[in-house]
Amino acid sequence: MTRERLTVPEQNVREYAHELAYKLACEQLASIENIEKQCRKSGAKYIRAEKSVVIDYLNETYRISVADGKVALTGAEGEVPMRDKLLILHYFTQAKGTPLTNTLITFKELVDGINYYPTFYKRAIQPIVNQFGKEPHRLPDVAEVLGGHKADYGDIAVTINAFKHVPITPVLWRGDEELSPEGNIMFDSTISDYLPTEDITVLCEIIAWKLVRFLKTGGDTAVKR
Repeated sequence: MTRERLTVPEQNVREYAHELAYKLACEQLASIENIEKQCRKSGAKYIRAEKSVVIDYLNETYRISVADGKVALTGAEGEVPMRDKLLILHYFTQAKGTPLTNTLITFKELVDGINYYPTFYKRAIQPIVNQFGKEPHRLPDVAEVLGGHKADYGDIAVTINAFKHVPITPVLWRGDEELSPEGNIMFDSTISDYLPTEDITVLCEIIAWKLVRFLKTGGDTAVKR
């Protein structure tokens, strides 16, 4: 009798990891003794009568149920994607309330940023460069769907307030006959007081692909999620 090797589908492993992370995030939410104080740190609003937290994320408003950690998009039905739920919960529970310094840093300056930069570049920077590199002037208009505004960096840049205290700034440099277009993503130096490096990678990947999608659809708000 031969012994067959059992394998677990990668999708199932990822879903299990997300569910475990969500459970831990809910436990961390439940452990917060002063929700109103945490709201002040994160820039959220506490609705005492509903025992819920109202928080802005990528130009949309969400509600977190303090009792069970459920996250819902206000004024809309349907399930919030798990990655967005985790980002919202992690930001709210981990926010330290540190004032922005307006000093920008790159991913390489984050904890373990140098080690993970190749992955970050592939997942978050490269999609923006590939889609906007030849027509960077379109980036500000597309970024408006996420509440973004033009910034004075590189040849063209925008700043998108992913959360109240988490500005994300994609930057592009135009290419020419000799050089290909290039890009980067910059952060306020306080970002690690709000999100860990892994979450920053996920957040920037989400932003990048939303920008690409909006570019292809003309910024149709019907496909914002």
